[in-house]
Amino acid sequence: MIYYVVAIVLIAFVFDFINGFHDSANSIATIVGTRVLSPLAAVVWAAFFNFTAAFTAGELVAKAIQTGIIRTDIVTPNVILAGLLGAIMWNLITWFYGIPSSSSHALIGGYAGAGVAKAGWSAITWGTKWVQTLSFIVISPLVGGLAGFLLMVAVYWTFKNMGPARVDRFFRTMQLVSSAFLSHAHGANDAQKTMGIIVGLLVSVKPLTAAQTGFLHHLYVSGDGIPLWVKMGAYTAISLGTLSGGWRIVHTMGSRITRLRPVSGFAAETGGAIAITVATHYGIPVSTTHTIAGSIIGAGATYRFSAVRWGIAQRIVWAWIITIPASALVAALSYWALAAVGLR
Repeated sequence: MIYYVVAIVLIAFVFDFINGFHDSANSIATIVGTRVLSPLAAVVWAAFFNFTAAFTAGELVAKAIQTGIIRTDIVTPNVILAGLLGAIMWNLITWFYGIPSSSSHALIGGYAGAGVAKAGWSAITWGTKWVQTLSFIVISPLVGGLAGFLLMVAVYWTFKNMGPARVDRFFRTMQLVSSAFLSHAHGANDAQKTMGIIVGLLVSVKPLTAAQTGFLHHLYVSGDGIPLWVKMGAYTAISLGTLSGGWRIVHTMGSRITRLRPVSGFAAETGGAIAITVATHYGIPVSTTHTIAGSIIGAGATYRFSAVRWGIAQRIVWAWIITIPASALVAALSYWALAAVGLR
């Protein structure tokens, strides 16, 4: 049992790593697309500020994942592992095709699919967190888009008497600030999801004896919140993943949706970061991918409506719609496969 649990914890960190390189485009696409930083410098910048969130973020999103998606009484190591496999496989598929889908929704879908495979539809805890999660599939890109649009309008009015060259130089510097803000917000929301999954695993094996779980029996104490080793491990994994860069998706986010300049990159990043930070504050596991994509569209639309490549945006939206059911299906198949080979 101990080796199985340790293996699942490591796979959870692998998911977090994949989350980082899959979603690194959210943090660096705009700053690379505007050529403010080189790709290498951008991922180092983003990875650093991903990790800084470990010292400021709370635990509400982690708790939402741990207790708000499926019933805690049906959670077993197999359910956790199957959920992670569903999320990882879907992330890799969408990364391969350069589609900026949501790692967050892939994890939620995978966790739900594994729970349903074990206990039927009664496994789902239909309630506040599901309402928030499903609602924010629509709300987060709209909020991000509105924030990006309004920030661009405010910038136009504030700097209307400044020459284009001076505006460009000013916002090349300011985009470093906005990119750091977005990377910090991304780490604060997304790393918590892996933390919630790992704590869910530790809670599920806590009733077992120390002989069955070895040292893991002492690594989680109910009521003490997220263990420090889980928190540091999650933020380290997502930061290292971001450092590796998800270049296929960077191209889609940074140049294919719309053409960005430093000023619009600043507006898109700041608008997305504000929306994500607000969601994190209220414990909502929002999709950073949805939010920043909406912000990019909102900022680009201020030039003219046709500046946005709506065909690319439509493909992205379809990927968002199918992410939860697709990852849920993969997770359910994974759960049945694990049960068939006798793993518990």
